[in-house]
This record gives sequence, structure tokens and C-alpha cells, in this order.
Amino acid sequence: MARVHNWQIGREMSYWYPESRPTRQFAAIFDTNKCIACQTCTLACKTTWTSGRGQEYMLWNNVETKPYGFYPLGWDVTLLEKLGAQSWSGSRYDGRTLFEAAGPGERVLGWRPDDLDYAHPNVGEDDCTRNVDRGAHFSFEHEAWFFYLARICNHCTYPGCLAACPRGSIYKRPEDGIVLVDQGRCRGYRECVKACPYKKVFYNPMTGTSEKCIACFPKIEQGIAPQCFENCIGKIRMAGFLSTPDKANAGNPIDYLVHERKVALPLFPQFGLEPNVYYIPPVHVPLPYLRMLFGPGADAAVATYRQAKDDPDLTGLLKLFGSSERLLPRWRRQGEFVLGLAENGTELARVPLREPLRVIQAYDPVQRVTRTNCP
Repeated sequence: MARVHNWQIGREMSYWYPESRPTRQFAAIFDTNKCIACQTCTLACKTTWTSGRGQEYMLWNNVETKPYGFYPLGWDVTLLEKLGAQSWSGSRYDGRTLFEAAGPGERVLGWRPDDLDYAHPNVGEDDCTRNVDRGAHFSFEHEAWFFYLARICNHCTYPGCLAACPRGSIYKRPEDGIVLVDQGRCRGYRECVKACPYKKVFYNPMTGTSEKCIACFPKIEQGIAPQCFENCIGKIRMAGFLSTPDKANAGNPIDYLVHERKVALPLFPQFGLEPNVYYIPPVHVPLPYLRMLFGPGADAAVATYRQAKDDPDLTGLLKLFGSSERLLPRWRRQGEFVLGLAENGTELARVPLREPLRVIQAYDPVQRVTRTNCP
């Protein structure tokens, strides 16, 4: 196995292929504090990409209610149990990654869900107690809280699916780092389904091949956000390209939130895949749970987000989420406005830091009527 550097876990690790980063890496940030689980993103993806035969159960994008929501059932807790203890020393992960914990004859520590694990895509939705109908994977006593976790393929820097494929049918595009399946080479062995810890590779029984989120790369090539991003009602998503920490550019909104402010964190960095979808953690969830999901940076990320109201730069950038169908590779704040810019500096979006407030009087002197509130 080769030795590669994974900056998310602060050390080198073992991987099946030498380190080879793309020219630029597609990445995204989801603000969990804004998500209302309307599932508009799920439907936008479903109607665009997975409406064919054999794709009925496929949800390349889904939104789960944590802690009880899963698709497929128990996708994360099952693997966490198999991985065992995970310990951090500051920002360095001291435990084993999925590649380092793989057993004899295996390339990646993983598991393959049963068909019934995909039977209830909305299991646990809006549930914050132990009384989850049909298919609860586990239960524990806790205060009444939950939050929504939107998930797509993470287009990882070190994909488990790519490492496990015996046919070499999974690859990362060198121009943008998007992970794809070559349908011509795939023979449906489903090693990728077993190896992906996020369970975002799906087997199509009608074609005998695996399929997965393609990050809407035809749109990315035109500088347009993917379908699930463009249709997000809550404006929780921003897509773009991420630099490595040593090349971070504060003028890049993704770099700014991930590297400069460290308010957006990867999901399960301890798995070792260096995922490229980042989450702003929910501010109302107990920190031990957030550390398990997002690593040791969760405490600082929550604190930074809570102070956004006093930080016009951070506030402005968060308001750019969902403000344009175009990718916004650059940004800057200009007085009371924040601008989303193209690479050449052309203005693509302009959003005010504060929305105008208008107080409507109860009595309308023009119409000579009194407005009343409907009960």
C-alpha cells in the first residue's frame, strides 16, 4: 500500500494508490442549521437521474433526521462499531482508518447492506425519541433534539469505492476530482457498495452495474450548480472547488469557510477518505455527538457560527448560499453587500447583509380599512 497525506486527520495514512490530486477538486458546503428536510433536493435529483428501471430505490441525494435517520438502515453506526475505538490527539487522528483496519484479503473495512436496509428511506424522520416506527436501528436516552443531514456522494480524495473495485471501473476525473463509474468496465461485483462508508454507490439489478452521484458534471462544466443545489429551498448549499490547506485562498468561498474560518467540517473524517462535502454543524446538538460526526473541530465551528451575527464577512458569505444558479468561485464584501464573483471578477450575485424591514400600520389611510390578524 502507498503512503498518502490526509490533511483532515493530520497525518499520513495507507491507501491502495499513490497520492494524485486533481487539477482542482469539486467540493460543497451544507449548512445544517438551515435545512428543513423538505426533500426538494431529493426529488430534484431523483427526477433527473434515477427514474429508470432498477433505480427505484436509488437516492443519490437524501436527507436524514439524525440521530435516528439512516439510508440505508444503520449505514454509519454499523461501520463505527466495526471500526472500533477512534481517538484524536488535537487535530491528529490516532485511530485506524478504514484502509488500515481492513481484514486479510480486504482492501477497505466495509459492509454490504441487505435489500431490506433500503426499504424505509424516511425511517426516523422528525423523530427525537426512542419511539421510531418500523426499522429503528438503535436507541439511547437523550434530550429531545434532532437535526437534518443532507447527503450526496462526497467525491472523496481517497475513495473507498475506487480502492475496492477489482475492475478499475471507478475513477476520479483529473480536471475536477468528481468520482465516476465507467459503466462499460463495471461487472456489478458490488465491492464498491461494500467499501463506500457513506453508502452512496448503488447496484442496478437491471443493468448489472453500479451507479452513483455524478455531481451533475455536465452542469459543473458549464459553471452551473448541480440540481440538488439549484433547487434547495432552504439555501443551505454552496458548490465550488477546494484547495489544499497550503494553497487556500480566502477569496474562494469554499476555502474561506473550510480553511480560514474552519466553520465547515467533513463528515466522519476518521474514516480516512478525505471527503469533499463539508457541513456547518447544527448549533443545538450536544457537542460529543458532533465530535463523533465531524471530528474535534466541531466545538470551534459551532462557536464561530454562533458569532456570525457580529461578523459581517461570515454573515455575508452565508447569505450567498443559494443566491445564484452559477458557481461562485470568488467573493468579497462591499459595504452592506456581499458579492459573488466569477474567476475574472465579473459580478454574478449581489446580496444585502440586511433585508429591508417594513412595518405596516394596522390602519390603511388610503384604503380606509383596518387590517386584522387572522387567527
